[in-house]
Amino acid sequence: MQTETRQSVLTLENQSKISMTGVERVDAFSERLIQLTVNGKKVRIEGSKLRVLAFSEGSGNFSASGYV
Repeated sequence: MQTETRQSVLTLENQSKISMTGVERVDAFSERLIQLTVNGKKVRIEGSKLRVLAFSEGSGNFSASGYV
């Protein structure tokens, strides 16, 4: 059985806005850490005043703000 791999793109604007595609799920989040699963791999975003702005499980679109 072949697994489909989504393309993922990470955009960081001025070290304060994060956008990412291909996100499967948000595993955990706090003001200092956001943990995501992207194509079966774990992704950690560390910073301060982090806040999840949006996440769509269907499209895989994710956005957050804070200082990275």
